Amino acid sequence: MTTTAAAGPASAATRNGGAKPTRTTADRAEQGRAVRSAVPRSSLADWAPAPDRRDPVELLEEQAETRVQELVPIRHGRMLVSPFTFYRGGAFLMAADLDDSPRTGLTVQLCGDAHLSNFGAYAAPDRRLVFSVNDFDETLPGPFEWDVKRLVASFAVAGRDRGFSPRKRKAINKAVGQAYRESMREFAALGKFELWYARIDVDEIAERLAAQASPKEVKRFDRNVAKTRSKDSLKAFGKLTELVDGQPRIIGDPPLIVTIEDVASDEELPQIEQFINRIIRDYRRSLPNDRRHLLEQFRYAHAARKVVGVGSVGTRAWIMLMQGRDAADPLFLQAKEAEASVLEPFLGKSAFANHGKRVVEGQRLMQAASDLMLGWVRINGIDGISRDFYVRQLWDQKGSAVVETMGPEMMMAYGQLCGWTLAKAHARSGDPIAIASYLGSGTAFDRALADFAETYADQNERDFAAFRSAVDSGRLSATPGL
Repeated sequence: MTTTAAAGPASAATRNGGAKPTRTTADRAEQGRAVRSAVPRSSLADWAPAPDRRDPVELLEEQAETRVQELVPIRHGRMLVSPFTFYRGGAFLMAADLDDSPRTGLTVQLCGDAHLSNFGAYAAPDRRLVFSVNDFDETLPGPFEWDVKRLVASFAVAGRDRGFSPRKRKAINKAVGQAYRESMREFAALGKFELWYARIDVDEIAERLAAQASPKEVKRFDRNVAKTRSKDSLKAFGKLTELVDGQPRIIGDPPLIVTIEDVASDEELPQIEQFINRIIRDYRRSLPNDRRHLLEQFRYAHAARKVVGVGSVGTRAWIMLMQGRDAADPLFLQAKEAEASVLEPFLGKSAFANHGKRVVEGQRLMQAASDLMLGWVRINGIDGISRDFYVRQLWDQKGSAVVETMGPEMMMAYGQLCGWTLAKAHARSGDPIAIASYLGSGTAFDRALADFAETYADQNERDFAAFRSAVDSGRLSATPGL
């Protein structure tokens, strides 16, 4: 492991029992400039596989040990589609690689898996559609550049997947780093409350795209937004449920959606029902009083196990149908297993004993507005093993960009949006003045991150080839097409 160049603001707060020491703006700016001596911005471009770098397939095997074994081949099948989908599932691999890099020590709350598909739109509590980082399974405090490197590299990988030329990819990569750098400098000049409430609505994004993207891509964006706005619990109720003996029940679609009746034997079914009810009962305690009161207006109706995402496949995820006034007043909750962050072997254990709480607190710290029903729980399963979960609404106008159809101009515009968004999330938890001072007003950071991204995309392709060989040889099992 490499040493940290300078103590970051979050670590300083920890050492002082949660209260940050009073420092002048000049002191904080000087800290950022001082870090440049230990970790020059140009050095962020440097990366090469360590001589003792672990086998990427071995790391994936290790990660799969705690997962539902019958679902692991689905995860592998989704990762097998392309180097891009492989990258989406490879956060653990990249964390291990970043551990060998110099660290700025400028600490923020990391997303931990800040690839471009983990940004998206969702409904804020005021029902406005906002855009933000939207996946926090791996969140943990750490050096800000880890998130930025994963983000920019994801654009390099996606650009290759789309067949963009090296010149266009480099321009996109630089634009992402530039957007992060310039946005952090803007956030460093804001007052605390102004920064805390900063967010971007989807309507604002539409205005920006109208000036940057082609009319065809703008129309595609508008269709995607309309689809996102339609995704709510009522839409989920119509799509995912049916009436059985007059009662609403989730429709099974094995192995992606398996109802509780099919997960367990007849003898185990009462235990599964009790387990789900305990999740709902105990999760309520993590909610503020007003939201707990709201949840208590709903009653449990049915549940199923659901496969979600790419990297998350194999972790335990339950969807729970709740009913309010009547069948036309549903609420779908998702309880998703939270394991230790993939960053913990390299950045240290979480300050939270419950990983569900780690995810929720990280999300609240990074987002200007979070899911109204966000909470956590620790509970024993019917196998007697205690596991952590975080709970949120299943569908609440959640949507993500369709990367597979993006042209270079659209991807650049999207990259700039993600750069702004990540900078805002980092500025909320870290010291934007110190980070902005380190980044500077020139393009050294942008160029370094663009070069790193292409170098790491090369490594990702080598790892994907090794992964595919492991599947072809039978070392790993993969179920494609799901």
